[in-house]
Amino acid sequence: MIARDLPEGTGAIAVPSGADPTFAVAFGGGGARGLAHINVIEALDELGIRPTAISGSSIGAIMGAGMASGMSGREIRDYAVATLSRRAEIASRLWRLRPASFGEMFGGGIRFSQFNIEKLLKTFLPDRIPETFEALSIPLSVTATDFYGQREVPIAEGDLYSAIAASAAIPALFRPVRRDDRILIDGGIYNPVPFDHLKDKARFVIAIDVVGGPAGDVGRFPSSIEAMFGASQLMMQSIIATRLRTDAPAIFLRPSVARFGVLDFLRVEQVLRQSAGIKDELKRAVDAAITYAGQSDSS
Repeated sequence: MIARDLPEGTGAIAVPSGADPTFAVAFGGGGARGLAHINVIEALDELGIRPTAISGSSIGAIMGAGMASGMSGREIRDYAVATLSRRAEIASRLWRLRPASFGEMFGGGIRFSQFNIEKLLKTFLPDRIPETFEALSIPLSVTATDFYGQREVPIAEGDLYSAIAASAAIPALFRPVRRDDRILIDGGIYNPVPFDHLKDKARFVIAIDVVGGPAGDVGRFPSSIEAMFGASQLMMQSIIATRLRTDAPAIFLRPSVARFGVLDFLRVEQVLRQSAGIKDELKRAVDAAITYAGQSDSS
């Protein structure tokens, strides 16, 4: 809903009584680039918009869970900056999550990724995020990918942490997640910005894409890791482009985060500064959408 009669300077959009438009928000995946979603949540707060529904993929599922739990953009920002700015504390928490034994480390062969992402999330996410979808204050749907079933899996009920862990289980970085007799990995593999899950949930759907694309000097060969993540970005952008041609949301925005890597979480303040312009961009887009809809309704 859009707040009305707010103090001057809040950025809220005036809407006639009884005619409040509804909004739903899709937060896309992109690793550390998804920290830019915090600016989006703050802008929605400033506009007085409380989404009727939220969807998310990967880091978007995590940010969506924060907003759906009732946290404000400012609270999410403060928590993210405080948590990700303390390198010693991060190292300590990660050390506690290391494999408990050599048997666990090398069981099934040497693995490049040893972190259990569900445990990682429970270690780093704020206590405000509840254990189940049903305890959220805003309906949330997150997407994961069924590795053997070869399909997208939307999750909107039951255990919340295993769902967002599955959605954020980036291949080669985190172990897959077992849930409901499925082996699940990163939801961005099939649906990087799940705005289609919000169809009929609100009059206006806002979608935020933070996938980005390979960036750098065209004369420099990428490393193996850079090539792997860059190829994933290109694949996801192809998926997004196809979905946009089929059924585009009312508002689709891309924050300026391309120069950040998927693991640049320690650069949280830089990501937030670089993507700050998305706040005004979103406010203009919301104003334009409401104005256009009002003109269409009156014609």
